Amino acid sequence: MRLNNDTSSSDKRPDWNEYFMQITHLVATRSTCLRRKVGALLVKNKRILATGYNGAPRHLPHCIQTGCLRDKLGIPSGQRQEICRGLHAEQNVIIQAALYGINTDASTLYCTHQPCLTCSKMIINAGIKRVFFQGDYPDKLAAEMLSEAKIELFKYGDKNG
Repeated sequence: MRLNNDTSSSDKRPDWNEYFMQITHLVATRSTCLRRKVGALLVKNKRILATGYNGAPRHLPHCIQTGCLRDKLGIPSGQRQEICRGLHAEQNVIIQAALYGINTDASTLYCTHQPCLTCSKMIINAGIKRVFFQGDYPDKLAAEMLSEAKIELFKYGDKNG
């Protein structure tokens, strides 16, 4: 119990971006992907609207049970995402918002990794205005499309993110 107003570095309160990015890493722990654990949040007015992680559609076996088809076929990361049992975290967070009738227009997406092209197109059409991500993903076209759609893309940890 602290009795005075002294604060130490361990008592530092995270800013909003840090807070939401930390939560994406917790959400990613639910991932059932054998290759990459990804977590995502949709946020509006500093409130979490929905969460998503990468894994198979509900009620279907996950890759942790069936094995990774992409590994079996030798498909490199960032290629042929359609050959996978799982949905990406960004897809799942948008779907969860839709399932529960949550408006995503003008929201912010926080994600452990940069969105791929398919997820970027969904982000654009969902009306999401900002994307904060931490880990890179090998998909330059995705970043170009987000930029073209005037969606702000911030790599968390950079001077602007």
